[in-house]
Amino acid sequence: MTELRVDGAASSNNLFMQLQADVARVRVVRSAISETTALGAAYLAGLSTGFYKDIDAHWKADRVFEPQADRTALREQWREAIARVRQS
Repeated sequence: MTELRVDGAASSNNLFMQLQADVARVRVVRSAISETTALGAAYLAGLSTGFYKDIDAHWKADRVFEPQADRTALREQWREAIARVRQS
């Protein structure tokens, strides 16, 4: 996988999207339209009826998150955080 396209409410959180890119070590591309469930259904209907021949031209990116952090370091920080929680 070279790219992960995201939408939905969680995708509006820049920190979360950057974390996704860092952990997955893949580019995360946020859709310009955050809630695309209904739009996707409309596109599928349009494709099945021949109204749309290609929907790729209609999809637009809002922001791209490139992997930046070392996944191994992130995992170690996570393990340390879990250990601290368990000790309290």
